[in-house]
Amino acid sequence: MLRFLSLRLARALLTLVLVVTFAFVVLRLSGDPALLIMSADAPPEAIAAFRRAWGLDDPLWAQYLRYFTAIFQGDLGNSMRDGRSAVSLVGERIPATLALTVPALFIKIGLGIPAGVYAALHRNSWADRAVMLLAVAGFTVPSFVLGLMLVLLFAVQLGWLPSGGQESWRHAILPVITLGLGGAAVLARFTRSAMLEVLGQPYMRTALAKGVPWQVAVRRHALPNAAIPTVTIVGFMIGSLLAGAVVVESVFSWPGVGRLLVVAVANRDLAVVQAILLLVAATMVTANLVVDLLYGVLDPRLRNGARGTA
Repeated sequence: MLRFLSLRLARALLTLVLVVTFAFVVLRLSGDPALLIMSADAPPEAIAAFRRAWGLDDPLWAQYLRYFTAIFQGDLGNSMRDGRSAVSLVGERIPATLALTVPALFIKIGLGIPAGVYAALHRNSWADRAVMLLAVAGFTVPSFVLGLMLVLLFAVQLGWLPSGGQESWRHAILPVITLGLGGAAVLARFTRSAMLEVLGQPYMRTALAKGVPWQVAVRRHALPNAAIPTVTIVGFMIGSLLAGAVVVESVFSWPGVGRLLVVAVANRDLAVVQAILLLVAATMVTANLVVDLLYGVLDPRLRNGARGTA
């Protein structure tokens, strides 16, 4: 178990380093933030002074070493727009994002898993076809399209709900539904596939041949074994909570981390963008690490290296 955990931790740390490096290089090759923040018609002396103040005139490798060293000291830099700490700017937006993503996660799990299980247990029935039709529709429609459709229906046509903002709990209903329905559709499809695969296994047929009631066989054998691949999807959804909110927060003018990322990218606010990307990467890596550990609990073969380091 110790070797299993060590390999997963090493892979998680390597992933974070690669994400930080990739984000650092791409952001600095995508344009000069001094020209955007100072404007192109600013005096050359002012632009040069701005670059010196923020260390942008140093070689790329020197900037990278300075940034990487600062990360280990807990310093993710300051915003180039107002000089505030990037950590504090991002931290202020996290509660707003969690107010959307956590309820949306409950919708995904609460709708997706039961719908997938029900569809699998009633394969080829009208209920199965209806669930899969809705799942395909929810999976293929982009979140911004779904969000705009909900705004047109419930905000513009019916006038039941506000179209954007964060003034009250009613403003969160449409973005939460937008985030939750797409994930529920994905989870329903994967849960159905996992259940159908398990239901066709020899041990299910053996249990039924021994006289085990269908409901008992499903509860004792099908559901626990189908949970293993389903855990992967749920872990991915948990890891992508912040990343998945970017589009929805922009559509509904929700002041969360996703909207802050869009503004920071447009303004080339390097420290803020890097802090958000590091937060998203750390969330996804942590979720994947937890999933790997759950695999070790659900399937002891993994702890013994039956599947290598995959």
